[in-house]
Amino acid sequence: MSRRSLSSLVLALAAPMLLAFCARAEAGDLEGALLIVDAPPGTPGSEPLGAPPRFALLGDGQVFVGGTSQLETTRLAKDELAALRKRIETVRKAVERDGPPPAESAGPSAVRVRFFEGRTIELQLDPRRLAEPAPARGPAARQPAALLTALVGELLRYDHPALVRYAPASYALSAQQRTLVGGCRPWTFSFPIEDAVAAPTAVHARDAVGWPTGALPASVCAGDKRFSVTLRPLLPGERP
Repeated sequence: MSRRSLSSLVLALAAPMLLAFCARAEAGDLEGALLIVDAPPGTPGSEPLGAPPRFALLGDGQVFVGGTSQLETTRLAKDELAALRKRIETVRKAVERDGPPPAESAGPSAVRVRFFEGRTIELQLDPRRLAEPAPARGPAARQPAALLTALVGELLRYDHPALVRYAPASYALSAQQRTLVGGCRPWTFSFPIEDAVAAPTAVHARDAVGWPTGALPASVCAGDKRFSVTLRPLLPGERP
């Protein structure tokens, strides 16, 4: 069965599986990325809309590792990049060949995984499955589900001794009309806040000084309305 036929069948049966094969990267994707893993921050009061990626790998070996509001980065050595790239490609080919693993809908807690080399593949995984122990050996360990969950589980906990703090040059500012607990700050940016409600807007890092960033929202008063505002760190080449 072709991939197109498989996708049509999945949609027709409304299977409990979240899968999208995309022809191209959409706005908000990272130029030159091989893989991006996004996960809800989990911090009380946080807003996932502003969260940086949990893990991102570029083709030149640069890695980004994010938390609730900040990012760290390093550039992998050639052998490190080759090993990680080979593993990512193994998982990607397994998913393309055998189809994605079945997964229960995790709603807003889902972990989003995007493969970008070749045809873009997007998957959403239930974090409960990522917590399950993967088979260490045998045929089950080579199944797409086992390969995928093992890889993503490790990337969610990724660490590297050379990681350093990343200072973004710009942020994607988003706003939602919503009242947060506590007081509010005035709107200080040069464009109407309604623009950020309509679509994320890029702002220079110098204009964001003093504002909470990442998934930590700011409460803003503009006229007689209240807004929740987030500033998501943009990576090099990323569009809001």
